Parts: sequence; structure tokens; C-alpha cells
Amino acid sequence: MLSRLLLILIAAVLTEPAFSYPERPIRLIVPFIAGSPVDALARVVGEQVSRRIGQPLVIENLTGAGGTLGTRAAANATPDGYTLLFALNSYAYGLYSNPGFDPVASFVAVSTIATWSHVLVVRPDFPAQTVRDLIAYAKANPGTVMFGFGINTPPQILGETLKIISGMDIRSIPYRGGAQAVADMLGGRIDMNFGATVTLLPLIRQNKLRAIAFTGARRSPDLPDVPTIKEAGFPTLAFDPDAWTAILAPSGTSPHVVRKLNLAINDSLRSHDLQAKLAQLGYQPRIMSPDEAADFLAAEIRKWPPIVKAAGLRAE
Repeated sequence: MLSRLLLILIAAVLTEPAFSYPERPIRLIVPFIAGSPVDALARVVGEQVSRRIGQPLVIENLTGAGGTLGTRAAANATPDGYTLLFALNSYAYGLYSNPGFDPVASFVAVSTIATWSHVLVVRPDFPAQTVRDLIAYAKANPGTVMFGFGINTPPQILGETLKIISGMDIRSIPYRGGAQAVADMLGGRIDMNFGATVTLLPLIRQNKLRAIAFTGARRSPDLPDVPTIKEAGFPTLAFDPDAWTAILAPSGTSPHVVRKLNLAINDSLRSHDLQAKLAQLGYQPRIMSPDEAADFLAAEIRKWPPIVKAAGLRAE
């Protein structure tokens, strides 16, 4: 009788869905455009994780509605571990009153991936050397300063919050992605922009853009002469971090699947190869267990909506 019970238990373990997971390619939804910094990050991480789990992570750029289209598709997917979401912290902003998913109840946290901060840049011929100069110019010339950003992204939140707390009158120009805003900035149609340091660094070094502030808690080692936004007099814009990515799975996904993915992701993030690639892209790896990731994301979901509301932002 005891041996029979033991055989039943062993059979139950061996037939656990996670035991042979994954048996086919995994769909990784990136709710932002191909070629964007977040997309580039998803691809280098996906490549490393694929090696460790023995199946490809197939990137699907499902864009639209400020990232909510892809996020909703992931939330409504079968919770079998074969559809995952590569989430940017914009999913926690609370910009949409009815986005079609609940940022807490619709997902389980698999792992955080990386964090980063942003640099505030202006055109090289723009008459401002500091944030205070920018604000003074905008107030003296209301409605003439053009601020470009990818819609529903950290740069939008940072710029709109600066606009509110400084009282400057600037025109907000939304784009499908931040790269389009930078292109228009280089063409002289946009005056100011927030962007990931690594993305803008070559343009700053070529004097095609001028950096005037960094949003991190400490100065960027790549831009040691550029003051932090806190040093510029705006401590409420100094977030640590102000941007992050995480991999989420639909609610109801097996804990065994989540743990297996988490181990593969964290093993990837610890590898010298991936860390070197992340450094090149300007990201810092953020290694957490599923429980730690869930606590981190819950704190972020509490943090961002009041900031978004204070900036007067609504879904476009």
C-alpha cells in the first residue's frame, strides 16, 4: 500500500506541467516599437534566457494605446507560461481609467530585469545652459519651447512633472517612440527631451545635443560634469530608479513555471556576457526573486499614479 502511494506521488511530480516546461517557443510581448531602447533590452535578455531554457523567446512588438494594447494581450493570454510580458514601468502609471487589465491582479511577477535613469537634453543652439535657464527662457517665451517624448513613457512623466512644478509654459509633442522625438530634435523641430543616457550619449559627445541635467540619485559616470536634477533644485524629480523593466506572466501561471523562468533570467543577468551588453545599453541589472519582484512592483504601482496625477496627465 505504501509503495503504491509512493508511486502515485512520483507520477504526480513527473506529470507536473512545469516538469517538462518549456516544450515550445515562448512568446515575449514587448508593447513598444521595434528598435526602441526597451526592445533592444528585451532582445539581448531574451537571447540569453533562450540558451538556458532550451527554447526561443520570440519577441512580438505589439504596440498601441501607449503600451496598453500589448499589456492587455498578455494579461488575457492563457496562463501556461508560453506568453510573457516585457513590462516598462509605464504599466504602473495609472494613466488609463480602464486599460483592460489590472496592474496587480492581472499578472504575477517573474523577475525584474534592469533599471536606469535619464538625461535632460536641449538643442546645442538653444539659449539655455542649465535647467534654471531653460525655465526662465520658457517663461519669457510662453508656448514656444517644444518638448518631445514617446507617449506613456518615463520621459513624458519626467518632462510633464518638470513643467508642472516649475510653472513653465512649454508645448508637449507626443510621438509613438522616443527615437522619433530625438530625430525631430536633431532636425531642429524639438527643443528639449529626456532620454536614456546611453541612447543620447553619442549625440552629446558629438555636440549635436547638450545635456543639462541627470535624473539619477548621483551624477552619471558618463557625464560627470552634468549636475543631477536634484542639484539643479528639483529633488522631486530625482527618482532612483525612474525607469525599470520586468518580465510578467498572466495571473494563474504555475509557481513552478515562474520559478523556472526566474532562475533562468537571474542566471542570465549574473553572466558577464549579459552584464557587459547591459552596460553598453546603459542599464543596471536588477536581480530579484519572484517574491521580491512582486513587492518591488507593488511599491512602484503605489508610487507612480500620484506623480502622474500631480502632473495633470491623462491618456491621449
